[in-house]
Amino acid sequence: MDLLHIFPHLNATLNATSGVFLLFGLYFILTKQVRKHRAGMLTASAVSALFLVCYITHHIIRTSVYGLGPTNFTGEGIVRPVYFTILTSHTILATLVTPFVLVTLRRALKGKYDSHKRLARLVYPVWLYVSITGVIVYLMLYQLFPAR
Repeated sequence: MDLLHIFPHLNATLNATSGVFLLFGLYFILTKQVRKHRAGMLTASAVSALFLVCYITHHIIRTSVYGLGPTNFTGEGIVRPVYFTILTSHTILATLVTPFVLVTLRRALKGKYDSHKRLARLVYPVWLYVSITGVIVYLMLYQLFPAR
């Protein structure tokens, strides 16, 4: 099961990396460095896509190969509802934002900058939130309150 244990760390690293490139992308567009903005956002998109592949692969291996269910959260007290609130918002928003990220990216690549900008102003903060909360979920589940 060594391979199985790599995925949570890899996925958290990919989420964090995507978040960093999202922040770079924002900085670059605010400072009118359009080429760097494009590179940063394309990198964030590629890293997020790789995250999605790794996340799905992890869950397929976990359930199909090892017959395991989800990892149980072991935290107790007030931290439990905090964790599940973060996890729930992360999961719902990650599912909802993904197609909008693709549309936003497509508009930019097609040169439809006005509609890209209007949509990006809504999509960007949600995407950044999803990246950050993905790392928080990882820290809470695997580092702060690991399975016993």
